[in-house]
Amino acid sequence: MKKILGMGNALVDIMISLESDSILDLLGLPKGSMQLVDKDRSNAVLSALTNYKKSLSAGGSAANTIHGLAMLGAKTGYIGVVGEDELGGFFVRDLIQAGVDPHMIHSNQETGRAVALVTPDSERTFATFLGAAIELSAEHLDPHNLNPSLVTGHTSLFSGYSYFHIEGYLVQNHELIRRAVQLARQHGLIVSLDMASYNVVEANIDFLMSIITEYVDIVFANEDEARALTGLEPEAALDALSDLVKIAVVKTGSSGSLVKSGPDQYNIGIIDVTPIDTTGAGDLYAAGFLFGHSTGMPLHKCGELGALLAGNVIEFMGSKMSPERWEKIKAEMYNS
Repeated sequence: MKKILGMGNALVDIMISLESDSILDLLGLPKGSMQLVDKDRSNAVLSALTNYKKSLSAGGSAANTIHGLAMLGAKTGYIGVVGEDELGGFFVRDLIQAGVDPHMIHSNQETGRAVALVTPDSERTFATFLGAAIELSAEHLDPHNLNPSLVTGHTSLFSGYSYFHIEGYLVQNHELIRRAVQLARQHGLIVSLDMASYNVVEANIDFLMSIITEYVDIVFANEDEARALTGLEPEAALDALSDLVKIAVVKTGSSGSLVKSGPDQYNIGIIDVTPIDTTGAGDLYAAGFLFGHSTGMPLHKCGELGALLAGNVIEFMGSKMSPERWEKIKAEMYNS
């Protein structure tokens, strides 16, 4: 079975359901965005929502995708940085329990956290304190800088893997991303990029275009991210992206998704669900799609598997599903 390596900001999501959008205005957080905040601002947001019910979930975009792949039965690994604290332990245990090989760096800084605010329409807005996650650097891609027991017998972190999946939230660190995709390419890995957030794309357009053109094979973007990068609406953005990569995917929310490779284009629908929280939907779509691709499924089936995972996860609060739901998904997947 082909192995898939992920790299991203290792974060713990703190999920909070809001009663209305007006609270976002009071907190100064644009709806649907991912805002990077410092520790004090993160604490202030949490303090303002003291009386709201909270739930924890190991998160970060790439980690969610890798976790989903592992739950489907794929062989996976993950590179990230966590603190030597309770949240860091929570994050690593979550990976191990799912069967992910953790290639983790441990820091004296606090583990990063993403306060995820979910409005009544199931849209989520993030106030993200990166904490230790921001310390991930190009030099960490040398296995000798990690725990030797985790990389014994490997000349590179990329050895033995066939795919490398990265999240767009890392693109502020240009040196890290460029070195990572260079190493992935040197080792013959298929490179997959999830765009992450429209405001991150807007701030890094030139760099993203360079990396996508030179190194990326599969790109995932929602319609806002695709518009931020190309200035075009979904269909035209899909065409533009497919000129740059082997496989382009533009997710269009309740309309489904568009998949294109060369001249072949597919419109993928959604499954009938009762949404509670859209957190993790895009990440789990990528998990389903990459699992399908790594096991030789045709592109439209990859998209349908992505839609199956995305539809199921939005019936849960946070980016994780129950073991019973995963069994149901796998049964549907193998019976389709």
